[in-house]
Amino acid sequence: MTEKRWIPETLFDELGFRMTYEVERVLYEMRTEHQHLVLFQHRHFGKMLMLDGATQVTTRDEFIYHEMMTHVPIFAHGRAKEVLVIGGGDCGIAEEVLKHKAVTRLTQVEIDASVVEFSKEHFPEFTGPVFGDKRFESVIADGMKYVAETDRRFDVIIVDSTDPQGPGAVLFTREFYANCKKCMAKGGVMVTQNGVPFFQPDELISSVGHFRSLYADGSCYVAAIPTYVGGHMAMGWAANDAKLRQTPVETIAERYKAAGSFSTKYWTPEVHKAAFALPRFIAERVEKA
Repeated sequence: MTEKRWIPETLFDELGFRMTYEVERVLYEMRTEHQHLVLFQHRHFGKMLMLDGATQVTTRDEFIYHEMMTHVPIFAHGRAKEVLVIGGGDCGIAEEVLKHKAVTRLTQVEIDASVVEFSKEHFPEFTGPVFGDKRFESVIADGMKYVAETDRRFDVIIVDSTDPQGPGAVLFTREFYANCKKCMAKGGVMVTQNGVPFFQPDELISSVGHFRSLYADGSCYVAAIPTYVGGHMAMGWAANDAKLRQTPVETIAERYKAAGSFSTKYWTPEVHKAAFALPRFIAERVEKA
C-alpha cells in the first residue's frame, strides 16, 4: 500500500509551524514561469489550490473570501460600474462581481496566463459563468504595469494577490497603491488581500500606512476563513471618500435588495457593517500605521 502524500503550507515556516494537508489525490501539479502550483483533493476541503506553499482557494470555504472581497466594496460604493480585479486568475472574485447587474464592465488583470487556463479546466464552476458574460474582460499582464500605464478609471479596484512573496510582492508597495489611486474614479474604493494580522501584522501595518498617506481613508475589515490559518483575515481598505466605510446598514440592505438580493453564504448587510468593527489587537495595528 502506497503511503499517503501530505502537502505542507510553508507560509509560516519562520514562525515555526506548518499546516499539513493529507492528499486524497493530486489533480494537477506544475512549475510555471512565475510559481509552483499544485491542486489536490482533500476529504474535508474539497479541491485545494496551493501556490508556492500557500493555500489560495478551496472549494469548501472559497465563498467567504470571494464574497467579502467583492460585495463589501461594491455595496459600500453604491454605484460602481467599472471594476478592476488585479490577480484573481481562478475567477472566484469575478464570478461574485458579475452578480452585480449595475456593473457594466469587469477587467481582470492576471500576470500568469497558465493560471487562467488551469482554472478553466479545474474550476469551471467559477470560470464558466465569467467567460460567458459579455461584461468580462480578461487581460494577461503585470498588474503593477497595468495600473501605472492605463488611462481608464475604475470605481472599485480589488487586489486579489498572493502573499507578499514572489511576483505578488510588488502589489504591496506604495508605488503600486499610488498607481491604483491614479486610475481610480472619483469616490472610488480599493480593497486588498492583507493577510492574517495575528501572524502577519507588519503586512497590515505597512499597507494601511501607505493607504493613509495616499487616500482620504485607509483601514481594514475582517472575515474568518478556516483555511487561512490564524483567526481573522484582514482585507485592506483604501477610499477617496472617507464616508464609504461608514455606510449605514440600512443603505447597504437597500442596495442589496436593488441588486436582486442574490444568494450569499457569508456576506449579509449586517456582516458587512460588523466587519469594520475590529478586535482591539487588530485596531491597534491599524492605528500603528
